[in-house]
Amino acid sequence: MTHQANHARGMAIMAFAMMLLPLMDAIAKWLATASSMAPGQVTFLRFALQMLFSALLVAGTGGFARLRPARLWPNLIRGVLLGGASLCFFTAVKYMPLADAMAIFFVEPMILTVLSAVFLREPVGWRRWSAVGVGFVGALIVIQPSFALFGLAALLPLGTATFFATYMLLNRRLTLHDSPLVMQYAAGIGGTALTGAALGVGLVFGIDDLMPGLPPDAAAWSLLLLLGVLATFGHLFVVQAFRHAEASLLAPFQYIEIISATLVGLLVFGDFPSASKWLGIAIIVGSGLYTFWRESRRRERPRPVPKV
Repeated sequence: MTHQANHARGMAIMAFAMMLLPLMDAIAKWLATASSMAPGQVTFLRFALQMLFSALLVAGTGGFARLRPARLWPNLIRGVLLGGASLCFFTAVKYMPLADAMAIFFVEPMILTVLSAVFLREPVGWRRWSAVGVGFVGALIVIQPSFALFGLAALLPLGTATFFATYMLLNRRLTLHDSPLVMQYAAGIGGTALTGAALGVGLVFGIDDLMPGLPPDAAAWSLLLLLGVLATFGHLFVVQAFRHAEASLLAPFQYIEIISATLVGLLVFGDFPSASKWLGIAIIVGSGLYTFWRESRRRERPRPVPKV
């Protein structure tokens, strides 16, 4: 497979993952509002289930001896970062509409592009910078909640963006050493450890959103199991995408998540976006499509013949 074809495959996998992951966020919001579960409980069980499912999948394909990653501590740190991102976001969507929280979160691709250029030394041409920048303008148009309305909860998606950008950066480094399933298992350990510690803090200081507990009924357990499956396979696709394409190239495709989040918020919670949000969404989609078109043109362009 050519380098350009690898890029196209990575972009397609990332697009699919971004359509899948908002379902996980919607379940977390439902559990926090309809089932009165603390976001800390939901996040802890989400990572515990990911750890379990990933361990079973790895064992089924090669035995439990394959569970230890080649890069143990970086993978655990990756899980801690993802745990922090999930905890911030699940807490945010308890108080905010899903689309609004997602819109604020979408400073993340810009952070990722900067980090990948600085730390990974990935080439980022002006066209990619322009596509990410245009998509970021679209995300700003979508952002409408005020701090007066949502309070400090409006800051939590910014924490999610910072954690997740660093997590995505590590994905690119670690996919060269471990399989996606092993990485998911290690991330499950790191995320479970972080959220378990957060529940301990909540118990000591009486923080409602971090209080430990179990699902109240069978319906909540069923939704949690579905959440664990979506988390395991959704982020498995993200890891797989990074095996095929550069972080800076994949960044604009994360904007697709705001489209699916808006649709899920409308269908499940009745949060109907305003006209300005639809304008922003259109700009975001356009930036991702432009990036894909540019990569297709690069794939079709003949390589120059070196002089002899």
